[in-house]
Amino acid sequence: MKDQIWIRKVILIAVCVSVAACLQVFTDHFIYWKSSLLTEFWRLWTAHWVHVGWMHFLLNMLAFACLPFIFPHVRNWHLVALLLLLPPFISLVFYYYLPYIDAYAGLSGVLHGLYTAVSIVYLQYQNERKFAVLVLVLIAAKLIWENTFGQSGTAQLIGSPVLTEAHLIGAIGGVLCGSGYLLLVGKDKEQTH
Repeated sequence: MKDQIWIRKVILIAVCVSVAACLQVFTDHFIYWKSSLLTEFWRLWTAHWVHVGWMHFLLNMLAFACLPFIFPHVRNWHLVALLLLLPPFISLVFYYYLPYIDAYAGLSGVLHGLYTAVSIVYLQYQNERKFAVLVLVLIAAKLIWENTFGQSGTAQLIGSPVLTEAHLIGAIGGVLCGSGYLLLVGKDKEQTH
């Protein structure tokens, strides 16, 4: 049974990476363009799966592929739900609250949301709690650092400026999703007792 769970995780990762690689070939049709976001609604999701270059793609896909193995309790449906919720959340915050953002590409905002949400959910597991707190502290420290000092090293590596606002918005979305999940699970447990 456990082998099937791991195989499903690997398949989900492979499918996501493959889809992202295919989208990468036609970047202009899938990135976040503010002017066409609401008429070409798929960009709410696809903007987060295309990247400014292959190095950017590789770094984000590696971070995505690590998540289910770093957090073994996470199930595919958790990841799929987050992958459906976080991208439009980030895109719509850009559109309505950060009007100066005209274009965006990359999974890093969603990754910040994924790691934050999963870490918050992991707080319920006593054996995993210290690790979850460590990850949350590291994410918070990273957000503080990059919003204070910037991201010049990463920008040089990927060949494009880093939109740190995406990381912050993604983490906020992760807090909302992770906390919402815990509230729902808590209510279900109360009703069954």
